Amino acid sequence: MKKGQLFLVPNTLGEENRESQIAHVIPPFVAQIAAQLDCWIVENAKTARSFLGAVHQITPLRKPMQEIKMTQWRGPRSEVSPKDLITPLMQGQDMGLMSEAGLPAIADPGSEVVALAHQMGIQVRPLTGPNSLMLALMASGMSGQHFSFHGYLPIKGPERLKKIKSIEQDSKLHQSAHLWIETPYRNSSMLLSLTESLHPQTQLCLAMDLTLESELIIRLSIEEWKKLLLAKSLQLPQDLDRRPAVFILQA
Repeated sequence: MKKGQLFLVPNTLGEENRESQIAHVIPPFVAQIAAQLDCWIVENAKTARSFLGAVHQITPLRKPMQEIKMTQWRGPRSEVSPKDLITPLMQGQDMGLMSEAGLPAIADPGSEVVALAHQMGIQVRPLTGPNSLMLALMASGMSGQHFSFHGYLPIKGPERLKKIKSIEQDSKLHQSAHLWIETPYRNSSMLLSLTESLHPQTQLCLAMDLTLESELIIRLSIEEWKKLLLAKSLQLPQDLDRRPAVFILQA
């Protein structure tokens, strides 16, 4: 039996007003493919339905929303196993894989599903769309030749400080950029930890709400960040702890 194809479908980066975002971040051919798929592996079903609702404004869905099957996968703690997820693929049905935001399998549990698809001889089809990490790196002016992504840094103070120092040392040694993300409500505490522990001339870029109207990208030295925070500058949004952000450091 011929196996189905696994399409890695990008999502918009913002949660609201996807209809207004989708036209300038999702290529039309990607929307056309998404509209034809009626079986999905998703990180969040509500988000996925919102995305497909926006897709429907560009190209009609092949089936009504209530007839589209969505199975949630949020990593090893999910109730369903990866092998069960890909059963339709093994039976010849094409499927879509969608993340909460941006590209699936990048800082996303979907990578385990993709790895299994390869093991089972299923064709994987990555589709073009926005990725906050690459957009932030592009906009930072930091090294695009040598960079590392760390996911989330440790939460506890001593462990976080040790990791931050280690990142700075590695960046200086290899002239590389280092990226990580943070749970929004910890953005301010992360920024404070960085300004208190890094060398004054180390460069730090904070990129938020990429591709959205509220997009904000600030790159300064740690010394300049300290001044900005002390002055309580209007450059920093009051809702800093409610907005997803990418941190980029280069020593």
